[in-house]
Amino acid sequence: MRASRPILILLLALALLAGCIRPVPRNTPAPAPTEPSLVQFNVFFTDRARFEAGDPPFEVPVARLAPEGYSLPEASLVAFFMGPTEEEQARGLEAVTSGFTGFDSLEIRDGVAHVRLSGPCASHGGAYTIAQPLMANLLQFDEISYVKIYDADGVTSQPDGQSNSIPPCLEP
Repeated sequence: MRASRPILILLLALALLAGCIRPVPRNTPAPAPTEPSLVQFNVFFTDRARFEAGDPPFEVPVARLAPEGYSLPEASLVAFFMGPTEEEQARGLEAVTSGFTGFDSLEIRDGVAHVRLSGPCASHGGAYTIAQPLMANLLQFDEISYVKIYDADGVTSQPDGQSNSIPPCLEP
C-alpha cells in the first residue's frame, strides 16, 4: 500500500502539468456584472404654471435614462405614463393624460408614429389634451415627422397620409 502513494502523487502531478486538473483559485473575487450603457433622452411634461399663465411652450423636457439599444420613442412614452418624479411634481410638472392610462402599441412607419392609447378618453372639452405632450415626446426624434394618436378602439381622425392626427374624443 505504501508503494502506491508515491505513484498516486506522481499521477496527480502529471495531471496538473498536463492541464487536466486545474487548481481551484483561492480568494479570487467573482467578476463584477457588467452594467448596460445608458443613453439620456427627454420626456416632456406639462408645466402647470406656464399653462395657466398662457405662456407656451407648456411642455418642458426632463432627462431620463434608457439602456443603449432600447427604442427611445418608446422609452419616452413609458416615462410619460409613469409621470413626473415627486421633485418634478413639486416644480409644477404633470402628465396630462386625458383619461388614458397608457399605450398599447407604437409603430413608426415612413416617418409617422402610430400610437394606440389604452384606457378611457376624457378630454372634458378642453383644447389642451394628451395630444400636445405626446407629440412633444415623439417629435423630438429625427425618425418621426408626424404623430397619429389612436384611442383604445383604434380610431383617429386622419389615419392615412403624412399628417398629425388625434382621435375624435380629444377634439374640443
